[in-house]
Amino acid sequence: MGGVVKRAYKYRFYPTGEQAEQLHRTFGCVRLVYNKALEMRARAYATERRSISYAASSAALTEWKRTEELAFLNEVSSVPLQQALRHLHAAYAAFFAKRAGYPRFKSKRKSRASAEYTRSAFRWRDGKLTLAKMDAPLDIVWSRPLPDGAVRSTVTVSRDAAGRWFVSLLVEDPTVQPLPPVDTAVGVDAGLTSLVTLSTGEKIINPRHERADRRRLAKAQRDLARKEKGSRNRAKARVRVARIHARIADRRRDHLHKLSTRLVRENQTVVIEDLTVRNMLRNHRLARAISDAAWSQLRTMLEYKAAWYGRTLVAINRWFPSSKLCSDCGRPTESLPLNVGRGNARVV
Repeated sequence: MGGVVKRAYKYRFYPTGEQAEQLHRTFGCVRLVYNKALEMRARAYATERRSISYAASSAALTEWKRTEELAFLNEVSSVPLQQALRHLHAAYAAFFAKRAGYPRFKSKRKSRASAEYTRSAFRWRDGKLTLAKMDAPLDIVWSRPLPDGAVRSTVTVSRDAAGRWFVSLLVEDPTVQPLPPVDTAVGVDAGLTSLVTLSTGEKIINPRHERADRRRLAKAQRDLARKEKGSRNRAKARVRVARIHARIADRRRDHLHKLSTRLVRENQTVVIEDLTVRNMLRNHRLARAISDAAWSQLRTMLEYKAAWYGRTLVAINRWFPSSKLCSDCGRPTESLPLNVGRGNARVV
């Protein structure tokens, strides 16, 4: 690993009524600009077979602000709107590189409500963060300190479905350094009864966070289904469901962070199986349990933590015939001599 690691520190904050209104307005403008730029790109290619660059999208944004219909875009900071165009450009780059699907329009109810501010759009003074178009700093709960000497590059403000506000600070963290090399390696086998089974024989229990709150979640979802669509009671019931989901996700994420950090710190090489979780979720009998185990999330954590701390992560192809290899020499069992006795063949 070379250079300084960029790391995001996420905190919860409590906005004032004025700040919440300004952020809601910013979220809506970001979503609008993203969707209009996506529509412009799609239409240009469908009718003229012409690609729209980021510069052309930025020029179009300037023209939109000058119209009477979209003049309200000037009421929010211009930086999150420009960042939305950059995110769309990155989404197209990932699509053409076949790393992701075609970009989709952002939905008011289903998409993540967020806005990204770069250095020119926020002020950091005396340990307090103030965003553009705001007079007062955010009331942030500093659950953990930022590393000494950290350089703040971007700030992302978001609101989840449970109504919680978060601010994520992307910093250059000089404290993340490669760990001292060790001689140990471990194989990790994902499962459902045990979340993972290590090659050392240790089994990590599966907490089954979703099952623990399943009754509460089912009751909240039944209450939501009974509420009239569009009513305020339905909106309140939707928030109650979202809070239960958030509780499940938070506990699952915390457990996976602790497990992945332990595996990376204790071993120089971590070997995992390259699972296709998307295909496994088609099994309707096991889909809920597989989703609750979050194997993909565990692998993602292992990947970036191994890169941070100078470890090696090896993903073995799921079709690799490990059961047909000799446990002593590693040669295929078909190439070894067989001693046939009592009607059974065994390797000698």
